[in-house]
Amino acid sequence: MELAQVRLLVADFRTSYRFYRDVLGLKPQFEAEDGPYAKFLCDSGSAGIALQERADMAEVIGELGAEPGGYRSLVVLRVEDVDAYCAEITGRGAVLVHGPGPMTDRMRVAHLKDPEGNLLELQEWLVLRSSSAD
Repeated sequence: MELAQVRLLVADFRTSYRFYRDVLGLKPQFEAEDGPYAKFLCDSGSAGIALQERADMAEVIGELGAEPGGYRSLVVLRVEDVDAYCAEITGRGAVLVHGPGPMTDRMRVAHLKDPEGNLLELQEWLVLRSSSAD
């Protein structure tokens, strides 16, 4: 099985499209600013799905409720230098809700929301796990 994409359902397509293309700097697979569909490509790596307890994220950003009325997803993007990338995207209009700062001794993270309120995490790995870990 291969994960093809994580698709976010948005009400304001044009604003969301511009955010992912112009603010985050992701490359659209094809130009489609007017929708109804677009796919963005990352520089490298592959997509994945992870699970995280809501209480853990609530401690980090202070917003999540214990009930599913809060966020239901978290899109994670890995970057080379989270501080430099955050400076770059805040200069283009992004507003951080947390960080950048340490998440563990192995990574630094920052969190922001897209125009639809979807939560994004930017990760910089400081120390990679060895293949024998975990």
